[in-house]
Amino acid sequence: MSNLFGNQNMEGAGAYGGGKAGGAFDPLSFIQRPHVILRAACWLFSIIVFGCISSQGWQPNKDNKMVCLYNEDTNACNYGVGISVIAFLASLVFFVGEYLFEQMSSVKTRKHYVLADLGFSGFWSFLYFVGFCYLANQWRKSATPENGIGVNNVQAAIAFSFFSIFTWGASAFLAFQRFRQGSDAAFATNYEADNVMPTSYPSYPGGPETDQHYQEPPFSTGPNSRGPADFQAPAY
Repeated sequence: MSNLFGNQNMEGAGAYGGGKAGGAFDPLSFIQRPHVILRAACWLFSIIVFGCISSQGWQPNKDNKMVCLYNEDTNACNYGVGISVIAFLASLVFFVGEYLFEQMSSVKTRKHYVLADLGFSGFWSFLYFVGFCYLANQWRKSATPENGIGVNNVQAAIAFSFFSIFTWGASAFLAFQRFRQGSDAAFATNYEADNVMPTSYPSYPGGPETDQHYQEPPFSTGPNSRGPADFQAPAY
């Protein structure tokens, strides 16, 4: 998965898996990003869920009163529509966020966006899981509508609620990969900076800047040589 993002550094641009800030915008490259593809799927599935429930999820009963087809549970219809409408709006926000992500030169701003993406996507995946279980359970208890009106719609809403669990979950996973990449890069940068060792040591104050090799004095002492300590006064 790390290959999706490439190796980026934390020095300003390129952090958290994004491209360098200020670069040219490439529409083809943008729509091919895994984050954008998943957002498109989340956006489409949310439209299907709230569209199916809103259009035929409510039908008149024997008393000519509009009831929810999910076992006449008003909360079931409202829950499905509610989480899907919010998912629809959030997908649009994250679309814009993905476009602006490349323009964010601040590492802290990118980090906040990634954390928001991770938290919201993970939470909404959980809400869709709850919604799928809730709608499926209520539909199992429901009586078949007269003439089968609305059956396909409520079943489609259940199915795409199930699919949405994985699209939002995958979005959360990619956001976690972004966050982990940014954290690893920050740790590596700080670790390398703390462990830089000097390649050379300064000479003592007033000493020469370059090393000088030790040389023996021109009159070295040896077994057959006399030094200052061996001097003898001449005898007269």
